[in-house]
Amino acid sequence: MRLGLMAVPVAFFALFFAYPVTAIVGRGLKAEGDWQFGRIGEVLSRPDILDVLCFTTWQALASTALTLLIALPGAYVFARFDFPGKQVLRAVVTVPFVLPTVVVGTAFLALLGRGGLLDELWGVRLDTTVWAILLAHVFFNYAVVVRTVGGLWSQLDPRQEEAARVLGAGRFAAFRRVTLPALAPAVAAAALMVFLFTFTSFGVVQILGGPAYSTLEVEIYRQTAQLLDLPTAAVLTLVQFAAVGGILAVHAATVRRRERALKLVDPAQTSRRPRGVGQWALLGGVLLTALLLILLPLGVLVERSFDGPGGYSFGYYEALQSVGAGGSSTFLVPPLEAVGNSLRYALVATLIALVVGGLAAAALTRRAGRLVRGFDALLMLPLGVSAVTVGFGFLITLDKPPLDLRTSWILVPLAQALVGVPFVVRTMLPVLRAVDDRLREAASVLGASPLRAWREVDLPLVRRAVLVAAGFAFAVSLGEFGATVFIARPDNPTLPVAVARLLGRSGELNYGQAMALSTILMLVCAVSLLLLERIRTDRSGEF
Repeated sequence: MRLGLMAVPVAFFALFFAYPVTAIVGRGLKAEGDWQFGRIGEVLSRPDILDVLCFTTWQALASTALTLLIALPGAYVFARFDFPGKQVLRAVVTVPFVLPTVVVGTAFLALLGRGGLLDELWGVRLDTTVWAILLAHVFFNYAVVVRTVGGLWSQLDPRQEEAARVLGAGRFAAFRRVTLPALAPAVAAAALMVFLFTFTSFGVVQILGGPAYSTLEVEIYRQTAQLLDLPTAAVLTLVQFAAVGGILAVHAATVRRRERALKLVDPAQTSRRPRGVGQWALLGGVLLTALLLILLPLGVLVERSFDGPGGYSFGYYEALQSVGAGGSSTFLVPPLEAVGNSLRYALVATLIALVVGGLAAAALTRRAGRLVRGFDALLMLPLGVSAVTVGFGFLITLDKPPLDLRTSWILVPLAQALVGVPFVVRTMLPVLRAVDDRLREAASVLGASPLRAWREVDLPLVRRAVLVAAGFAFAVSLGEFGATVFIARPDNPTLPVAVARLLGRSGELNYGQAMALSTILMLVCAVSLLLLERIRTDRSGEF
């Protein structure tokens, strides 16, 4: 039964992930049919590549440290304080995490770039500087720390720290000796996730960094798409894969440690109204941080989408309905068609991700053996390989019958589904493992087939988890950019690709249209997130 469930996900990953990636790496490291592993040393010894590796690691470490510094107070506030609008604010701070990186880059370009808010008020520009990249990464990953650390913090019994204070420990000493050791695994897990996301950063660095800054992902794109240097791109892909694989291994070990070490309580028992000037000041500081760090860039993005040459209007939105407005030849179709394209692609990608991820989660429901653990690791591999490599691999491998898909619309949803499957598995797996096996056994005794037992027993219990998984898969599919930029056809662009194309051309009209499309994409993602939040906090369900 388990092997049958694994068949479809294994075939999917083998055909649409392992095959394209292996092919592109093979082309880069093979010459006249022989492997040229010496190229690895040659590429890694180049000064320009060493600079890329150093900057990728440095900016990821700096982004992680800055994110922890800014987000940990927010994690405490969400964990321990009860205040009006808490659920709405939780949803607001989570919006950036589901936004496409292209939108994040565009929002900070409107705030920090030429003609942006800072430029207009004080003549200060931070685009093409490392500070713009770091701030955008904090914006993007703030919710990771708040959700990961705050979720655990809210379940720690505060009476343990209070007991330490009764025994004579000061406030800081009690926190350092009691709470901090309990939180350490969650903080480490959050830090590792932030490091992973920033280490593989692409859209943010490409838009805000300019030619002066390049991460591994950006350099892979440059070597592949612009310089056609496949050997260098292949080596960098292997380096990124190895680095991210190590990060995921450490993250998995951290999560296992956290699950074994802690005894948790109901979060409702630990949350209360702020008391005293200090706690109200802390709440105010977190609210101000959310305003300046999250709402301000998004607000400026929306404002710039209406700010036309003749004043505020819907001019840029109206221009999205025509081809070549203002003399632009950026698109073969009206840019507004990218909205419909993205929605259709994302819906199909979500269906694929639910089928593949759902079967995979069902196969992983029972922990057993190295085979299952290896299968679990396989599902996470798309997070460790350059999406640029996957997209280019699609073009050079899926070009012959019976899989000649280069001109087919299904290519884009397939690439997007690769990113959505891990989210589906991680959302559904804990709930499936919580289902009592005796219910399945009772259904089998009564004559139900495995399929009917799943439909009658598992599905009603995990229905809400399926909806949450679908929401995450839809959001990440909608914002996928690294692979889609290679395979989206000029007459059927997606929203992130359309935004990147507009930003890549000069002119006020192109810039304004990019802001308008980014606003539309932001609103679609925000609505998806708010629906997710409503499902997750519905007290009538099993969550």
